[in-house]
Formats: sequence, C-alpha cells, structure tokens
Amino acid sequence: MTPLDLAQAGELTGTLAKMPATLDKTVRYSLSVGEWQLPLNPLLGRKIVLEHTGAIHCTHCGKKTKKSFSQGYCYVCFKRLPQCDLCIMSPEKCHYDQGTCRDSRWGDQFCMTDHIVYLANSSGLKVGITRATQIPVRWIDQGATQALPFFRVATRYLSGLVEVLFKAHVNDRTNWRAMLKGPAEAIDVQDAATALLAGNQRGIEALRQAHGLRSVQALSSPEPVTLDYPVLEYPTKVISRSFDKTPVIEGTLMGIKGQYLLLDTGVVNIRKHTAYQVHVSVQ
Repeated sequence: MTPLDLAQAGELTGTLAKMPATLDKTVRYSLSVGEWQLPLNPLLGRKIVLEHTGAIHCTHCGKKTKKSFSQGYCYVCFKRLPQCDLCIMSPEKCHYDQGTCRDSRWGDQFCMTDHIVYLANSSGLKVGITRATQIPVRWIDQGATQALPFFRVATRYLSGLVEVLFKAHVNDRTNWRAMLKGPAEAIDVQDAATALLAGNQRGIEALRQAHGLRSVQALSSPEPVTLDYPVLEYPTKVISRSFDKTPVIEGTLMGIKGQYLLLDTGVVNIRKHTAYQVHVSVQ
C-alpha cells in the first residue's frame, strides 16, 4: 500500500479493503483504495464522496463477481477457501484434526498457532479471541474502548473451547449500533476477568487435562488497554448506508470507529464492502 499525501487526495479509484489502523493516543486510520492508503484522521470535518462503480472483484482471485461473500470473496472462493469455512466464525468446530481442513498449510499458519482470549468493552463486556499477532488490531476493529488479554492458548480450536466456557456468562458479540452511538460505559475489566476465571476453573482444568497443561495458560498480571477513537460527534440515530442500495454515499466525516465511517448522513461499514470498486473524492 502506498500512503497518499493529503494534498494529493483530490480523488482516486480502486477497490476497498479493511481499514488499516494504528493504536495511538487516538487511533489512527487510513482508507485502503486499491494500492493507495488515504489518511482519514486529517479529513475529519470534511465532505467525502464514495461512488460505487458497480464492479466487485474477489479479494482472492480477482474475478468480477455480482455479489460479495464473506466480506470480499466470489462464490467459488467462498466455498473453497479455508478462511471462509464455518470454523472461522465458530472455532470450536475446527475439523483440522479430522484431516478435512480446506487447506492444511493455511491452517498451520493461521489456526495452529497461539491465540489470545480477551475481554473487551465495545457496547458492554464481551469475550473474544484472536491470534496473538492481531493484538490490538482486533480490539480496534470491534470499536472497543477497553480491552484485556487474559488467556493464551495453543490453537484457534482451544481458544474457541475457552470462549464457549466464558460466553455462558458474558456476551460474545458487539451491539454495533450501541458501539457507534458513543464510548461504552467504563467497567473494571480486571475484576470481570478474575470473576470469570474463578467461576470456570473446573472447565479450564478439564481442558488442560485433555490437551496438556501448557495448552491453556492464564496470563500473569495482564494490563488493561484503553482506546480512544477519532470522533467529532457520535450519531444520535444510527443509519446504515450500503452501496448495494445507494451507489453514491456522501457526507461530512464526523468520525471513524471500528471499521465504520461516521458521516453526518449515516454510517458505512468499510469492511463489509471489501472488494467493491469505488471512486473517492474529498472536498
């Protein structure tokens, strides 16, 4: 990706991808448009026009598709690729050990590696999982204002089993509309983690006995993280905008949170529109 200087940012055309973000005092975002990365934080308060050209190109094979599946794939890739399998959304259903992984080499790289089980506060307390290398990106993508890693496990499958234990007591999903209306009410995530661990010790020990003592490890003295997002004003009513219904989406950029652009005319989920070709202009 090539950074685009603000002075050059009159207009550009390309396919959208998930917004890159960097943790800082205030999260820093860029809009990925083809080979370009447009810094977004300096554009707060300015009018942005996003015009869908009508083309969607599969983010894996590049072929033109009428519909995007699983955030950017054509139907053939959606049915074939391991990153589109059911176990990505439900890791406790991993079937790698059965020899039926769609691509075992991909599984070795992305699933058979250390994962973190965490608590986050996006629209209230939730439990989640991610690869160790995806901290803090995962928290930013979910619009979390607080986060705490508290377990390290050996595989994605095990992270799913730990998550299943905890989600019997705490939510595992974000209310995206509530998340976009403002910062979540602060909670003590360390106390919440301590309580979850105490209430599920028997289940954790059972996993260790079945998979090895080092396969599921509570992190010692984890530090909570606070995140702040570049937002001038949150919407009082969340109105979702989609290129599938409105080819041209425009408005003043009031903020960026999660993978959403907050415009004064509605919110746009950029990740949902991965692989959509758009013409972008800034006024």
